[in-house]
Amino acid sequence: MVRPEELKSVEVRKYDGTNLSSVNESRENSIKGPQNVKIERYKLKITGLLENPVSYTYDEVIKNNRHYKKVVTLDCVEGWSVTILWEGVLVRELIAKLGALTGANTVIFHAYDGYTTSLPFSYIMNNDILMAYKVNEVVLTPERGFPFHLVAESKWGYKWIRWITEIEMSDDVNYRGYWESRGYSNTADLGKDFFSD
Repeated sequence: MVRPEELKSVEVRKYDGTNLSSVNESRENSIKGPQNVKIERYKLKITGLLENPVSYTYDEVIKNNRHYKKVVTLDCVEGWSVTILWEGVLVRELIAKLGALTGANTVIFHAYDGYTTSLPFSYIMNNDILMAYKVNEVVLTPERGFPFHLVAESKWGYKWIRWITEIEMSDDVNYRGYWESRGYSNTADLGKDFFSD
């Protein structure tokens, strides 16, 4: 049997009755511009206060974990928002496999461009927080955060880190990422001032 040729994916604009924003409506506001991650050398490290720290290739993350889809709106402090269909793996499932050690209370995310941010471990474990590899049925582009983009729902956009290279379990509840160390709220809860905690 002849194997069918794969054609380029087409972005969907409606899902389960919800109108979706175009992925091109997201604005480019990263600290160093889009990152071109070489996938053949890429490793996602999951480190820190874990029984079994690991390093995965992109394919291992995609092929060895359950996938989920969810429509979530990203709200930026700059005043724009996009409603997107995200597809990816649950961060809590990645962490649960590795056994968080006693005292771990913070999850620090690191990006290819040096950007960092953190979220409480309880937030990650008690919510369906995706590490997405697709938007609107299309694999992420470098501009959108390939290979992985965090979907930090109910948080301001600066918590939605792109180009994720490491997930670090920590006991540092006072950790401040790139924007948080410049005065932005560490909790970043939507509906609250993003300059205060």
